[in-house]
Formats: sequence, structure tokens, C-alpha cells
Amino acid sequence: MLIHVLVLNYNGRRLLAECLPSVLKAARASRHRCEVAVIDNDSRDVSVPWLGEHFPGVRIICRPNRGLCSFNDVVPSLEGPVAVLLNNDIRLAPDCLDPLVEPLLEPERDGDSPCFMTAPLCWDFDGGYEGFRTAVRWRWGLVQATALFPGHESASGRPGLTASAGAALAIDRRKFTELGGFDPVFLPGRLEDLDFAFRGFAAGYHARYVPAAVAWHRGMATFGAVYGPDACDQLALRNTLLFQWKNLRTPGSLLRQALGLPMRLLLDQLRAPVAGRGRRWAFTRALFGALARVGRWSRAGHPAADHARREREFFGRFAPGRMSTDPGPSAAAVETYVGGDTVSRPAAAAVPPAHAAIAPAQHLTVELEHTREVVEIYA
Repeated sequence: MLIHVLVLNYNGRRLLAECLPSVLKAARASRHRCEVAVIDNDSRDVSVPWLGEHFPGVRIICRPNRGLCSFNDVVPSLEGPVAVLLNNDIRLAPDCLDPLVEPLLEPERDGDSPCFMTAPLCWDFDGGYEGFRTAVRWRWGLVQATALFPGHESASGRPGLTASAGAALAIDRRKFTELGGFDPVFLPGRLEDLDFAFRGFAAGYHARYVPAAVAWHRGMATFGAVYGPDACDQLALRNTLLFQWKNLRTPGSLLRQALGLPMRLLLDQLRAPVAGRGRRWAFTRALFGALARVGRWSRAGHPAADHARREREFFGRFAPGRMSTDPGPSAAAVETYVGGDTVSRPAAAAVPPAHAAIAPAQHLTVELEHTREVVEIYA
């Protein structure tokens, strides 16, 4: 079976040197035929010539800088049923790929919801849990997607469903194309991963969390370096509004927004005298930025005839309380790698940092999973 592994890059030579060797190692360890390619988003550093010199076997696909939307241009033209989409700051455990793609290769059965996307268990580079078992909830009129919901420690090792994943995921190529991929209305980025996952759920598919597949994420290494934390937070606010206006239709969702958004505007005014320059009037500016993009979103794969029912199911199925109590193996374990040896550890236990878990890169030793940052924005 041919599996495409696509690494998205912008000005990330150092990240590629640090992370790409682990991706290639995982590709070689797979029982499938894996082809690794780097999608370069018009980098201004030496990423492209450096890749040609140090990794001549890796295909380079040059595209304009359109963030995750660059995958939209590439995935439909690929052969094979499955593609793995990675940020350039993702490291993979050696046996990550086979369990990650397996649910997408299972035969579809009548009456079952087909799998259109899978997500690995992800740690940050210091060994802390990052996701991607993602829940959704409402906070003062805004949707929040987070992997750090109460009870996530015990739930992180249990396979199940997830509401979203951005920095590392595998997708059914045909379904990705049918859904239109990532929506450019969210450019330059943030929340487009949640929008894609929601549209897939609304279309009758499901996204699966696979803790047997392990990855590490540096987090905001490229996006944060380009825009800075204040602009990233404002983009998250703006794009949350766009996500809601584009996708949510039920009376309950509309009422939550009608009650919560005026309170956020009032809070914006109260905070203005003491807020730092970058955060002053943050929600107000995000609101006007979202209003300027109303109606510019993609209609691909949306809406389904039973959209309202699926919307209610989405928020019920991925509520933090339900995500924390979903049944699963009581002693679930993930396999991590230290010095090439396989070590079984309880999923909630600490794992070694990424630099200890995978052999160092042979050359040099910075997104749009947004969950950890959104917790800070909406707290």
C-alpha cells in the first residue's frame, strides 16, 4: 500500500534537520511503501537547497505560502488512499505510521460511520502531554477546542474519537478532497483544523484518536516566530468567530453566542486601560476582522441535510465530561523509544523528552494545532 507522508515547511531548515530524520526512520519502518515529500511554502531561508544537499531522496514540492491550505493543492493529485500531513516541527516514533493509518485502511461497512482522519498521541518536546484527543466546549460565547480538559490524564491513553487535530494527522485522500480540505478563509491560520474536522463529522464521518501512534511537537515554532504571540491570539479569536458563523446553526449555539459575545465586548472595554498594547481591544479587533470575511468561506462538503442533528451530536460527543469517561483499556499503554529500545509505559506517565526519545539528527539541530494556546486565550 502506498502511503504519502507530507511535511509542510516555511523557513524551517533547522526544524527539518531536527525532525525530518525521525519521519524518514518511521517511513522505513512501516510495512507500507511510504513516500516522504516536503511541501515548501516559498521559504526565504535555505530550506530547499539544504534539502537537496542533505536529503536528495526526499521529493520537494514548491507551493505559494498558504499555510495548511497548501495541502489542498497537493493531496488530490496523489496516488494511494491515505496521506499523512505533518508540520515541520513534528517528530515521529519509529513505529508511528502503521497504527496511525490502519483505521483509514479498514473496509467500510454498511451502517458504520467511515473514518476520514486519525490523530496520534502527541507530547511536547519536554515530555508534557499536548494532545490530540481533543474535546470542545463553550466559554463565554466562543467555542474552545482543548486536549487539556479535566480528566485528560487518564483518557490520553485510551483510543477513541477526537474533535480535531492539526499538527500531525492522517487523512483519507478521497474524503479530504470531497470535503475541500482546509478552508482559506482562516488564512494565515488557526482553527482551520477544527473546521475541517467538524465538516467531516457533519458529513457523517469520524476522526479517530490512536494513542499507539506517538509523535512529538515543538509547537508554534514557525507560526509563532512569524506572527508573535499577540497576533496569534487575535487570529485564534477572529477565526473562532468565523468557524462559528460558518458552521453553527442550532438555536442553542446561536443563543450562546448572543449572550456571550456582548459580555466579551464589555470585558474588552474594561481591560483596555490596563492591557498591553498588543492585547488592547483584542476581541473587538478580532470581531471586525471576522466581519470583513463573512461569506468568503468555502462551501465544499457543507452543509449536510441533517446538519443540525450532527452539530448537536458533535458538541455532545466531544464534551469534556464525556471525553474523560469514554470506555477504553483500563491499563492502556503507549510504547516510547529510548536508545532504540521499546519501553511500555502507562499512558498517563511521564515520557522522556523528544530529544531523548529519538536518535539525534545527523545534521543541525522552529502550525495549526491550537489547543494549548486556546486554553490561555479563553481562560
